[in-house]
Amino acid sequence: MSPIAVQLYSVREQAAVDRRAVLRRIAEMGYGAVEPYDAHLDPDGLREELEETGLAVCSVHAPLLDERRATALAAAVAIGAPTVIVPAAPAEWFAGRQELERAARTIGEVAREAADHGLRLGYHNHWWELEQRVEGRPALEVLADLLDPSVLLEVDLYWAATGGVDPSGLLARLGERVSHLHVKDGPATLQGPMTAVGSGEVPIVDALNTAPDAVRIVELDHCATDMLQALADSHAYLTGLVAAGRVSS
Repeated sequence: MSPIAVQLYSVREQAAVDRRAVLRRIAEMGYGAVEPYDAHLDPDGLREELEETGLAVCSVHAPLLDERRATALAAAVAIGAPTVIVPAAPAEWFAGRQELERAARTIGEVAREAADHGLRLGYHNHWWELEQRVEGRPALEVLADLLDPSVLLEVDLYWAATGGVDPSGLLARLGERVSHLHVKDGPATLQGPMTAVGSGEVPIVDALNTAPDAVRIVELDHCATDMLQALADSHAYLTGLVAAGRVSS
């Protein structure tokens, strides 16, 4: 099983002050990997700091839908990321069948360019891809059917629940296309602050057991408590589930 990772957007405020110290703290918590979101801004510096702290890169969120694509792909290669993720696409891309077909073509073009760099491409959801329905199904599921089979999915459990979909049911329907999970918790509402994993309303255990082979990435967009403590508590909760045999390692 891949090591538990942290999406570095969670610690954007702390990293703006001292990124090296934050990465060291994440490693001390027991995390083995990170998912950067701004590697294109300083790939060489980030690679150096990751090497110092012994943290791997499981994937990277990158601005792949605009003029920064080439720079972002080069940065992903520079820091050793095997997979690049489209962090979001506009809500209007999910409004209907024709829009989804255009979205699939665009994402497919990005996937081919990523492959030229030796990278896999994935797509990360928010709530709007699930809240919007096309042909009676969550739009994300229709998009998955239209995407090139090489494109992976990074399912955000919190936003899936916020979008009105049971995360485990979604994962079961998407199947092996799901390579990464954003594991976050809280009230599963647009307004409510997120919490340490295991202390909110998201059915984390069921989701992890439905997609046992997906990379587990803790992300808290914002938090009701101290962010670093919430990340530490999240790691303790997830490793505790494994130790108790409630989810696979």
